[in-house]
Amino acid sequence: MKQLLFIISLSFFVFSCGSKKTVVTKKSKREQTEAVIVEKKTPEKEVESTTAPSALTSTEAYIEAYKEIAQKEMTLYNIPASITLAQGILESASGKGRLSVEANNHFGIKCHTWTGAKIYHDDDKKGECFRKYNSAKYSFRDHSLFLTSRKRYEGLFDLDVSNYKAWAKGLRAAGYATDKKYPQKLIGLIERYELYKYDDEVLGLNPSRRKFNTEEEYLEHVVAKGDTLYNISKRYNTSVEAIKNANNITGSNIAIGQVLKIK
Repeated sequence: MKQLLFIISLSFFVFSCGSKKTVVTKKSKREQTEAVIVEKKTPEKEVESTTAPSALTSTEAYIEAYKEIAQKEMTLYNIPASITLAQGILESASGKGRLSVEANNHFGIKCHTWTGAKIYHDDDKKGECFRKYNSAKYSFRDHSLFLTSRKRYEGLFDLDVSNYKAWAKGLRAAGYATDKKYPQKLIGLIERYELYKYDDEVLGLNPSRRKFNTEEEYLEHVVAKGDTLYNISKRYNTSVEAIKNANNITGSNIAIGQVLKIK
């Protein structure tokens, strides 16, 4: 009887040991499988780098960037490309000024009746309102519309479109700028960078055959009803004596239709 119990106990012990060994083996296999899964990595997606467009670094770069736009405006609105470019260079500091960089406003045109986007900038007064454009080309177009839609500038379009000197002086006389040296600044830029050649291309002229008038340039004013030497002098920011001297007038009488030279 004792021997039988001993045999049964021994069998139970052996069976128990075998069962534990099997459990350990299965656990080991599962741990190895899990380890393989953890070590498997998905490669990260590469991120492409982007480079912001570089700002214009020189006046030459400004001219190259906008000469074709200025020529298109000349074709459509009869404004010399040389004048448009020179004004853009002067007003925007060759594209580096705040208004041109942040608002694409290359001509310093203020809001007036503008209902579009705006930017505020210190000019003659603190925090003045200026127009803001989505693209520089819209600034050039608005410049053309600004000149062609205002009565004060209509005299400009009686001038020879190839005569940039007369246009420069005409802008000042019409009140575009308060700086007395504004015409000389425009003319200086046009001649320094040979901007007149872009006018010649539009007009189909041979640049080498362009005739530069070394004599002093004059504007012309056709006397209308109600004109006097005094109010004409105020309109063109000159003096009565200067008008009389330029036109060999001794008295104060002028006739309707008379053409006066304005220095």
